[in-house]
Amino acid sequence: MRKIGYDPYSSLNQRLIDATIAGISFYLAYQLRFNWSVPAGSLEQMWLLLPAIMLGRVLVNSALKTYRLVWRHTGLADAVIVARSCAVFSFVLLALRLWAPNRLVDIRMPLSIIVIEFLLSLEGSLVARALRRLLYERFSHKLLSGHAATCVLLVGAGQAGVTAAKEIASRTGVRPVGFVDDDPKKLGCCINGLHVLGTLNSLAKIVQEYRVREVLLCLARPPRNLLRTVWATCDHLGVRVKIIPTFEEIFEGKTNVAAFRDIEMHDLLGREPVTQLQNEGEVLAAYRGKRILITGAGGSIGSELAYQLAKVKPAQLVLLDKDENGLSDAYLRIGSEVKGVSLFPAVADIRFSGRLRSLFADFRPEVVFHAAAHKHVYLMEANPCEAILNNVVGTRNVVEKSVAFGVSRFVLISTDKAVRPTSIMGASKRVCEMVVQSQADAGQTRFCCVRFGNVLGSRGSVVPIFRKQIERGGPITVTHPEVRRYLMTIPEAVGLLIQAGTLGCSGETFVLEMGEPVLIQDLARDLIECSGLRPGRDIQIQLTRLRHGEKLNEILFDEMTEKLSHTQFEKIYAINGPAIDPVRFAGELAALEDAARLGSLPGITRILRELNIGFMGETQESQPVAGPAISTTIFAAEQA
Repeated sequence: MRKIGYDPYSSLNQRLIDATIAGISFYLAYQLRFNWSVPAGSLEQMWLLLPAIMLGRVLVNSALKTYRLVWRHTGLADAVIVARSCAVFSFVLLALRLWAPNRLVDIRMPLSIIVIEFLLSLEGSLVARALRRLLYERFSHKLLSGHAATCVLLVGAGQAGVTAAKEIASRTGVRPVGFVDDDPKKLGCCINGLHVLGTLNSLAKIVQEYRVREVLLCLARPPRNLLRTVWATCDHLGVRVKIIPTFEEIFEGKTNVAAFRDIEMHDLLGREPVTQLQNEGEVLAAYRGKRILITGAGGSIGSELAYQLAKVKPAQLVLLDKDENGLSDAYLRIGSEVKGVSLFPAVADIRFSGRLRSLFADFRPEVVFHAAAHKHVYLMEANPCEAILNNVVGTRNVVEKSVAFGVSRFVLISTDKAVRPTSIMGASKRVCEMVVQSQADAGQTRFCCVRFGNVLGSRGSVVPIFRKQIERGGPITVTHPEVRRYLMTIPEAVGLLIQAGTLGCSGETFVLEMGEPVLIQDLARDLIECSGLRPGRDIQIQLTRLRHGEKLNEILFDEMTEKLSHTQFEKIYAINGPAIDPVRFAGELAALEDAARLGSLPGITRILRELNIGFMGETQESQPVAGPAISTTIFAAEQA
């Protein structure tokens, strides 16, 4: 049976071509050596050895698997293989020249003949393969030159752009017309047959002149201002914009360099995403071989956290969630994509202390990541008792069991809404932080909290809501023209959690330097443009009003009561807040639980006010909360 991808007829043709090249090269070597007047003895030697030379070259090429190379895609690496094959056979001829017995004098060719024949054979072999590639590309371009071919323009003539141009040049239905690059040294240059046609300032002119239908950004993480510049031009001309995948995606085998994708929201953060773990070996070693419990494992953060930790090869991974659908999705995904990890899906509610005790007794976790929580601000405003019972009481239960069963590390996932909270949800998460901090010196468990802003693409976040509104044809609803939020991607959040888990010691809270908060109205515009539509024309942006409990601006720490300090990780900062009296706080916590179980909203509001966390309850209006962005505060402190 013929192997898939192997063409014996093509291989036979290649052998015949190489044999012909070897014969002609050998003949010309004698002619050149003797200035086209070969003596009779040498002429007889030439005709005698000619068949052997032709056959020998083909046999050596076959032995070195040279004919497995595809000639129409010949590149530099293939040229090296061909040169090696030619050199091996010439060394055989040289060995015969030097050490052949006297009785075989007829096969001892002059050294000059061997050298000339090698050079001619090498040149002929490379020319034949290069000619095959040239003819193939010319033929492909002729096929693509018709109306069916999509003309594309590549932005960026760097290594990524050159590699992408090579890959897409052989595709059917796509024809690259050239590059655009702001490097003045590259203007007018020709790279792999494609010219650098101009700079970004001439993008509109080039798109119109060459009838470009797609603009391909050959920069894995282009600056936000570059994205907007390209968009502004291409949107006006009705041209699609795509972007090259990141090198992390390429190296992980998720895609290839020419698999251009539509621009995603993480390209619009306005900063470089923090996805690479620092001190990766040390960080991952803290979890390898450990028994790890993740609450809220069916959610966006919890499931990604479980997926990343599964790759570290823990001794066992317990996925806990009361949402059986989300838990099932996470369990099946990890089980199919990560082999050799011990998984257990635990359907449980963290509000039930007895159920938690049973799970801790059975699995004896060494590391706990607590991600389970109610997070929707407006839902918790309508259901404050559930916010307290699930978030606060549930966290207390998990913390108590962690101390009782000797968990070594405990990481609470918190939110920027816990800082000077204006909502029940934010206040409940601040109390969760206090629960962790109050237990910092209990037992041998190392506690910490991690705060971050909105997560792009998570369930309940603004991006999925905007996407659904776009799918329905709009409008996109924005609560206020000046509302801003800190944004991060799910991989960033998970990377922070994993690293922070190795830092926690005595109830610290950690935050990520997230740059400047993003104007949500700009985010809405960007998402509309990502969908190939035009804001204000295809999709309208409708301003509504802030809902109860929402802020205009979130802050990551309270500079009046919390102190920021550096950690060993460049992008992670530690917050040390005011000390908590464990005895007094336990009494307040019990009273808060009683009020929630009784369904007493006034009681819940009163106790949250008395906890001195900045919460004012129903009398508090949704006003902008003062406070600088974390990056500004750090910079000011360093200058001082």
